[in-house]
Amino acid sequence: MSGRSLVLTCALAVMAGVPRSYAAQEPQDPPAAKFSSAVDVVSVTAIVRDRKGRFVRDLDLHDFTVIEAGETRKILDFRAESDGPVKLAMLFDVSGSMRLGSKAIDARQAARQVFSAMRPQDEAALYVFDSSLHRASAFTSDVAALDAALDKLDPPYGQTSLYDAVAGTARDVAKQEEHGSGPLPQRRAVVVLTDGVDTGSRLTPAMVSGIASEIDVPVYVVAVMSAIDDPREGTQPGDEELSSALGNLSRWTGGELFIASAPAHASIAARRIVDELRHQYVLAFEASTRPGWRPLEVRSRDREHIVRSRSGYTVGGDGAEEGRQPFGTASAVQGSKTKR
Repeated sequence: MSGRSLVLTCALAVMAGVPRSYAAQEPQDPPAAKFSSAVDVVSVTAIVRDRKGRFVRDLDLHDFTVIEAGETRKILDFRAESDGPVKLAMLFDVSGSMRLGSKAIDARQAARQVFSAMRPQDEAALYVFDSSLHRASAFTSDVAALDAALDKLDPPYGQTSLYDAVAGTARDVAKQEEHGSGPLPQRRAVVVLTDGVDTGSRLTPAMVSGIASEIDVPVYVVAVMSAIDDPREGTQPGDEELSSALGNLSRWTGGELFIASAPAHASIAARRIVDELRHQYVLAFEASTRPGWRPLEVRSRDREHIVRSRSGYTVGGDGAEEGRQPFGTASAVQGSKTKR
């Protein structure tokens, strides 16, 4: 199995350096580490809610089924993560389309809502993008420093390479050395603040979701827009297509799309994102020997449970770059009808 497969480990390999521009570069391989056993294993994190949207706690290994390409895989290891620290990469859109209306102001407010939900042991970094990607603030627990970095951002300008920026940020998060409480890769995520417009990416949403899925970095998208542009109102042609593209990108990685057309929406999204990262189940199974994209589903044996997880991983080569897209795998899976 190649280094493209994500494996369960005690720590991520530390990769030096952060490129100033990702859009002009070919994606680099994510770090790989070895599990201390004779086989390579894949880890997958899962969020479980009931039909009322409440977190489901106190599940164990026997409550889950992992399906890879239609086949049930034996779960080798299991952990229930509850109320732990999180690590967020805030990806902020500073492209020209954000100049319209109050998008840039609203996006800053949404970012501050996310930062305000952090605890002292949490970390966040600020990334910005237009046609290229830059890191404006390193990972820190200092919310005041993150707020100050937001205030220093340049006015919106330039083309938008949204999907390329998401891929670059997810890869960089996977490379970062963990600090403080130790390596916790299962609690990392990318939070994107954007109006959803893309004018210059070479990657498609499906390719980006494949890249993020392989390294198990969920992508949460907070689409900032005016109330009249809210696709839930169905007032603008093409809005449903935009919402679908962003929604698929986020859900395929185990994240979620939020539409923020009012301040309350951003506040709800911030709390939900951070809460989800604090309450996760981590499952591990033996990696496949079959090359290519391997679609995954994590299911609960209780049909009343809804499970979200990444959509798959790649064995050998680069499935996302080669066009092996994570279609046909539900990222929010209702529990099977078989009861324990």
